[in-house]
Amino acid sequence: MSIFVFPGQGSQFLGMTSDFQDNFEIAKTTFEEIESYTSMNIRKIILENENNLLNITNFTQICIFAASIAIFRTLEQEKKIDIQEDSIFLGHSLGEYTALACSKKMNLKDASLILKKRGQLMNDAVKPNTTGMAALLGCDSNFIESLIVDNNLNLQIANDNSPIQVVISGSIEEIQKSNNFFLKNNVKKFIILNVSSAFHSTYMIEAQMELNDYLNNFNLSNNNFRIISNYSAKISNDNIDILNSLKNQMANKVRWTESIQTLEKIGKKDIIEIGPGKVLSGLIKRISKNFDIKSYEKISDLG
Repeated sequence: MSIFVFPGQGSQFLGMTSDFQDNFEIAKTTFEEIESYTSMNIRKIILENENNLLNITNFTQICIFAASIAIFRTLEQEKKIDIQEDSIFLGHSLGEYTALACSKKMNLKDASLILKKRGQLMNDAVKPNTTGMAALLGCDSNFIESLIVDNNLNLQIANDNSPIQVVISGSIEEIQKSNNFFLKNNVKKFIILNVSSAFHSTYMIEAQMELNDYLNNFNLSNNNFRIISNYSAKISNDNIDILNSLKNQMANKVRWTESIQTLEKIGKKDIIEIGPGKVLSGLIKRISKNFDIKSYEKISDLG
């Protein structure tokens, strides 16, 4: 059994996958294909980052998606990965769409169009510079949740990334006010994130509803691959369950810690991380020591 994981927003960097594009035709044609579907010059954004587009949600998500798909297809072609019938796929936030595309639950055109729409909706969900996110290091999500509830803080957990990393969403004012409070209550570091809005929170409900209307135009394909969804943290091969979780993803917490714990219960050790950055490897190692993880983001990783 192979387990494949794919990164989310924040893993992007200037020039990501340029080495794959220069050396593998399959990587180049993958970008060309996604650009034809989306009418976006993704490679120009990745290679030049003019006007900082790579870090603007409208463009970030589709760029990370394209980079991850290009690496995955290259690994397939070069026979560096073994995709078996019982393989499991999961991704962090937008990475869930990469997981669906790589598992062929969703075809590449559909995934590209949905992610383009998703990025636009999330970027435009609320007035700029009014909401945001912060990473809290040193405590688990249950502890952070109890602090929020017991002290009536108008904040929400957006990402349960590991037992020592939680991301919160809320208004900029509430996040800034809560900084000292959390630091006085066992949080080791409080880092305000460079994002345009309060993702994976109730601020995204209207955007989520609009995306769901859009999702209704697409169908998932039947195969034996299984998906672990961000929303439920459960493993499933049922397309109705997978789509229902996808429809609830944008305005709810990414349950990454629980997702990896679901994997742990299966008893398989080998995880393959595919895409820019190696953020997920670090998070997984903090959740469990029971996995062997291989990451692919540069040609040098192919060995």
